[in-house]
Amino acid sequence: MPGEQSPGFRKEKDLLGEMPVSSTAYYGIHTLRAQENFAVSGITVHPDLIWALAVVKKAAALANLELGLLDTRRGAAIAQAAEELAAGRWRDQIVVDAFQGGAGTSTNMNVNEVIANRAIELLGGKKGDYALVHPLDHVNLGQSTNDVYPTALRVAAIRLVRELAQGTAKLQGALQAKEKEFAAILKIGRTEMQDAVPVTLGQEFGAWAEAVARDWWRLYKAEERLRQVNLGGTAVGTGLNANRRYIYRVIEILRELTGFGLARAENAFEATQNADVFAEVSGFLKAAAVNLAKIAGDLRLLSSGPRAGLAEIRLPEVQAGSSIMPGKVNPVIPEMVTQVAYQVMANDVAINMAAASGQLELNAFLPLIAHNLLQSLTLLTNTVNLFADRCIQGIQADAARCRELLDASQGVITAFVPYIGYEKATDLVLKATATRRPVADLLVEEGLFSPDEIEAILRPEELTTPGIAGARYFRQKRGDGSSRTRAGLPAK
Repeated sequence: MPGEQSPGFRKEKDLLGEMPVSSTAYYGIHTLRAQENFAVSGITVHPDLIWALAVVKKAAALANLELGLLDTRRGAAIAQAAEELAAGRWRDQIVVDAFQGGAGTSTNMNVNEVIANRAIELLGGKKGDYALVHPLDHVNLGQSTNDVYPTALRVAAIRLVRELAQGTAKLQGALQAKEKEFAAILKIGRTEMQDAVPVTLGQEFGAWAEAVARDWWRLYKAEERLRQVNLGGTAVGTGLNANRRYIYRVIEILRELTGFGLARAENAFEATQNADVFAEVSGFLKAAAVNLAKIAGDLRLLSSGPRAGLAEIRLPEVQAGSSIMPGKVNPVIPEMVTQVAYQVMANDVAINMAAASGQLELNAFLPLIAHNLLQSLTLLTNTVNLFADRCIQGIQADAARCRELLDASQGVITAFVPYIGYEKATDLVLKATATRRPVADLLVEEGLFSPDEIEAILRPEELTTPGIAGARYFRQKRGDGSSRTRAGLPAK
């Protein structure tokens, strides 16, 4: 008969009419409509955003309860339901697509409905009995999607930034350990993919470690950028329909619940409409991705071969590399790192475009920002930990191969330019190339240097630190009466 409920369903209504909702579902009609409207990607809302929204809802419930805006039983039930959602229960009930219109309203309503129906259960009622606990009148009391959603995004981002910072520090430490381990291994440096001057393998790892250290510092600054929230600003930041005492108390409670140094935005009106903070933080993540891609590319190059490439280092063998070529092992971890880096760079483009597309008092594209920003943070966190654990820590150097390539290169001739001049050095390089002989041999053969002098100039500490290689050696010899004017030093 008309008006009767179908078995296993309850009826809910909104301004557009009625819809049947599964009697077992904790979500309601607003969520169902969002499911129909945004059946786009099959990707649900990021779990850390769900956690943050639940914590915000708990803070709001506790503030409203403390101020007498919610009665004790109802307020306590809402707070408990929100706490359960934050702990991971009912996560399967947050079903809206990550890509949605409405500035995050569908996600906010999905959370409101789940918390409301769970609170109804806690009070002994049946799901859908919104006279007991209403998703909007009670769970969303004093709030708007426009202050809840960006606040939750900031809270979620801070949590993930801290995790990424820890992983980044771990990667930096792994690189620094290799810098120390390989400090005495001399090798040929390369610029523009061509032989350059000698360096140590440790210096290469040290340069990567320094770049990662900068990433850590940027992440530290990123948390600072995210701490100011617009919670209490409601629809456009003016605080309309929010109790004045609630506006200040809710942020204090949220700070206590999260342990984050959150503060009320000085201008909540501005903070509601502008999303440049997220673009800035994404820029920090993009910079980290750039460094990761550079390091991964260098590792692939230095480990190439292993018989027909550079093969100066050996990466840990983590899996077989080919379904047709026996014995082949590929640099799969650096390849994974590179792909993640590219994805983070792509996410940054989407975030920038979304942040720039806000209009007047609100940015409708916050769901795109949230999805990409939180995905980038998660991807990078997982990546830096895997990079450290499954690649960097297990890298081995092939010192003999490094020396072989150094001796075969003409790059060492640069160290002798202060003694013999650029033109003579060029002639020796051409001769060495034509005869396939080391330039050091030619320097001795032509009577320009003794073997001891060659050795003194080509010491790792002489070649890889500021100054003229071998100058101290010749200064000491001059003191012994064996002056070498070609050392560029005045006679005693």
